[in-house]
Amino acid sequence: MTNINVDYQTIANNIMPNRGYEIEDFQYYTWQINSWSSLEKRITGPEFEAGGWKWRILLFPYGNKNQVGYVSIYIEFVDPKGAPAGWHSCVQFALLLWNPEDLTICVSHNARHCFTAEDPDWGFTRFCKQHKLFVPSKSENQTRSLIENNSCNITAFVRVLKESIGVPWHNFIKNYNSKKVTSYVGLKNQGATDYMNVELQLLYSIKYFRKTIYQIPTEDDEPVKSISLAIQRIFYQLQISDTPVETTELTKSFGWDSSDCNIRHDVQEFDRVLLDYLKNKMKNTNVDNAISRLFAGKIKRYIRCVNINYECSRIEDYYDILLEVKGYKTLSESFMNYIREESCEGNNKYQTEIYGLQDAKKGVIFESFPSVLRIQLKRFEYDLQKDTVVKINDRLEYPLKIDLQKYLSSNNDKSNPHNYLLYGVIVHNGDLHEGSYYVFLKPEKNDKWFKFDDNRVIPVTDKEVLEDNYGVEAPNVINSTNAYILIYIRESDIDFVLSPILDDNMPKHLQNRLDEEKVLCERRKKEAEERYFYLSIKVVTPAIFERYQGFDLINFYDQQYPLSEVPQIKVLKSETYEAFETMVAQKFGFPVEQIRLWVLVNRQNRTIRPDVPIVDHLDMTMDQVRIKMAQRQDELKLFLEVAKPINGKIFFPQTDENSPNIMVFIKYFDPDTQSLEGLCHLYVQELDKVCDIIPILCEKKNFPQHTPLKLHEEIKPDMIVDMNPEFTFQQSEIQHGDIICFQKALTEEEIQEHAVAGRIHDIPVFYESLLMRIIVQFKPKYIDREQKPEFELVLNKKYTYDDVIKHVATFLNTDPLKLRFTTLHQTSDANNIVIKRDTTQTLSEILQIDYLPESILLFYEILDISIVELETNKSFKVYWLGAVVKEEEVVNISLPKTALVNEIFQIIIKKLALKPNSKIRLYDVLHCKIRKEYDINDPIDKIPENMTLYAEEIPQDEIELGANDKVIQVYHFTKEPLYTHGIPFKFVIKAGEPFSTIKLRLKLRLGINEDFSKVKVVVVQSLSNAKPQYIDDNVILSDYGLTDELLGLNHFVLQKLEITVVSIWVGSVNSYMHSLALMVNGL
Repeated sequence: MTNINVDYQTIANNIMPNRGYEIEDFQYYTWQINSWSSLEKRITGPEFEAGGWKWRILLFPYGNKNQVGYVSIYIEFVDPKGAPAGWHSCVQFALLLWNPEDLTICVSHNARHCFTAEDPDWGFTRFCKQHKLFVPSKSENQTRSLIENNSCNITAFVRVLKESIGVPWHNFIKNYNSKKVTSYVGLKNQGATDYMNVELQLLYSIKYFRKTIYQIPTEDDEPVKSISLAIQRIFYQLQISDTPVETTELTKSFGWDSSDCNIRHDVQEFDRVLLDYLKNKMKNTNVDNAISRLFAGKIKRYIRCVNINYECSRIEDYYDILLEVKGYKTLSESFMNYIREESCEGNNKYQTEIYGLQDAKKGVIFESFPSVLRIQLKRFEYDLQKDTVVKINDRLEYPLKIDLQKYLSSNNDKSNPHNYLLYGVIVHNGDLHEGSYYVFLKPEKNDKWFKFDDNRVIPVTDKEVLEDNYGVEAPNVINSTNAYILIYIRESDIDFVLSPILDDNMPKHLQNRLDEEKVLCERRKKEAEERYFYLSIKVVTPAIFERYQGFDLINFYDQQYPLSEVPQIKVLKSETYEAFETMVAQKFGFPVEQIRLWVLVNRQNRTIRPDVPIVDHLDMTMDQVRIKMAQRQDELKLFLEVAKPINGKIFFPQTDENSPNIMVFIKYFDPDTQSLEGLCHLYVQELDKVCDIIPILCEKKNFPQHTPLKLHEEIKPDMIVDMNPEFTFQQSEIQHGDIICFQKALTEEEIQEHAVAGRIHDIPVFYESLLMRIIVQFKPKYIDREQKPEFELVLNKKYTYDDVIKHVATFLNTDPLKLRFTTLHQTSDANNIVIKRDTTQTLSEILQIDYLPESILLFYEILDISIVELETNKSFKVYWLGAVVKEEEVVNISLPKTALVNEIFQIIIKKLALKPNSKIRLYDVLHCKIRKEYDINDPIDKIPENMTLYAEEIPQDEIELGANDKVIQVYHFTKEPLYTHGIPFKFVIKAGEPFSTIKLRLKLRLGINEDFSKVKVVVVQSLSNAKPQYIDDNVILSDYGLTDELLGLNHFVLQKLEITVVSIWVGSVNSYMHSLALMVNGL
């Protein structure tokens, strides 16, 4: 191997981004591998030190966790068992696999992780594809491969970080407490409700808004039916709770079920709808106009003639500002663009009522800014080349403090400062279709920044709030995590906006609940104090062992098997062992001199066995006993040994280091009953032969004295080994607490008899069957529908999908082929991924079980059709529109994937009893705009699964379209064309028709009875970002030469928050993939 100079510090800086954390220690280590092809499946490298702790590289040359075809590489903390209680280390690290002769031939990955004793390794399961190790990369014009001459190097770069913010990040130690560390708690995610959680956390933290919410009258409301009360209760719980708060009452008040909570929505859209609803609820109350006072500013839109003294303008309220990202480096530059004037000249002159066509300047200017300013960054726009809406990840810098005075009208009073402080940043991670939200907030004046990410709340640095979310500057760098919404508070108003919450600010009915919660908190506090002063001790008795069926002495923790019921005793830590021993003797009804207690310890093979008896410690306190004999355990686990009097005397064998006595436990396996029986414990001597205990075992089971037996040692669940009868116990490596399991030696005839009966006939195979057992909890997927039971089943990991559905179907008394399962979301209690039917996969593979979690949970649903039909059909929920563009009926359609759209038309005609020759239009809608209209011969397989589908009978004026008439799309929006709502539709623009007549036809088409003058009609360019053109009544719209333009209806009608669930389902009316919209009464 050639020695080459390596600048490890420079490499580390290049492959590990600087995230602004203070570095406690930096180390690197290179593992030289010279025989790659002969490596074992799992191998660890030499140990090295970083941050005062030992580390090593963990390598799976052929992949880990069923990742065949990949190399898996991890960093591993060497001694998790020797780490002190509560140990953790925050580490930023990188792994570099490289050619020893050429460092430029390499592959690297970096990550951050909080290592703990419970979670001691982290890395990359798919570090590199195996076939790339031995072949030079053609894409990078390389002539050498990563591995040459069967050799390569793996370098670990480790930065141990100081916890300057006081919290280990990325993933949390198990006892992490948001409330304790940050004084705040998070909100639970119900599946895809992160957009709602960030908005609620933002509004909650604005204390003036919180006080306003508390003043909405809700005394007689029910939480699941009242949005206002549900929000009050969430805000109240955020104030007093020590754990993440549920939001299910709020979503139920929307009329949503669990499936609706799995649909992602835009946080800005949610904010507009929610605030407008609350604003309406506040009318004629003590807090009328409170939202406007907090969030509303005024803006003037004007057209000013250049050559004459004439201006047309209007002043209107705004609640947020949409600023461009693309093409601008800073927030100030984008602000200046927003108020930049446009020239109206040449063919675009302004038509005045008195002076005719005039050169003019058109623009907007701010008349005032609100106390709380919400800025939406235009991260989404239409891409002409891709013919779709794309996310703009470009870099846009925003400051911690900004002076907005220069964006105000010259007529405005500028004597008061307009300095604004950054208060919140809502971050979007992902693209248009898949993404998530979290929010950075500074809840108190001059306080720290915190990141609110669903149920997690952690302190963060200024860099994480700013630099990490500006976006990317380099065009080839892909980073879809960036700021989407900015919240600024006027500096002079911050004391008013963030004034403290007092008890008098909360409604009395919530105060009453607060009193109840205080009682509960006191009870919890008392329990916590008890945990501090008291020690919990579990005592395993011989009777418990005798009844136990399973691995080890008993089952303390493994949720995959029935847990053993073990008596638990609370004792003061200051209590002496002598007093405790007397207490145990009295509890179990034995003389104190007849009992001896052994400390149970966790062995390295994850079993729990007696280690040493407690002797000569009568004067020690129980806490001293725990520290001396079980230091790493928060509770003591003890085995109660009971001595039987012999000739009236009590005798316990010696068990010190010099004694040959060994205490072992005995289990008996009965193939007839397919069960284990705990017989007893007994003492053997090191130099005794294993066969010496056979007469004792025969006596225990009343077998003839010389009955042949087979003996096995139960080392751990997957290691049951034969015992050689001629070996001594010392040769068999038997120690205190080991378990010996025996059975009768069977004849060939007896073995055959058991095989015919389907019984297991020997101990190792029986233990293997126990290892394959798994308890699976089943819950109904839709909790708000017809009540279905929750239940548990003991299944086998080797069961196929069909085996599982048969067992579940038997329990539910239903057709197995109409069952479908969904997995549990990793970070919430919501259902996540539908499990597809696969007749070859085992239950273990379906659940991807490597290391068992605490519990296995599957959601089930009973479909209307078989899952076989479900997989071969494509199904839709189509909304049928009436003559006035309103949803009249829902048509459920299920057809083979090879069908054509014409078959959908025929089903609609038949179900709605239309005329056979009816002409129907079918179109899908994305973001409240028509995306595609389908032809009668289009295959239905081309219809995307997650699209909202509308169908209508084509209007007569479109069927009888004139030569110069034009069909155009019409859609609804509020204020800005991006803020869409409602149902889009097709509309005929007749040649030469005045716009005033067109408006009358629009009014009739929409079925609007009230004044239509509030609806502003604009022409919107569909393939550009040009500002929309508002249309006057005297215009002849057909003269515009319309090609690909749309008509936009700018109006705002929100009388009531309603929910419309648009379901596109595949194969069954019960297999929903919902698309949800917050809709408006009326348009």
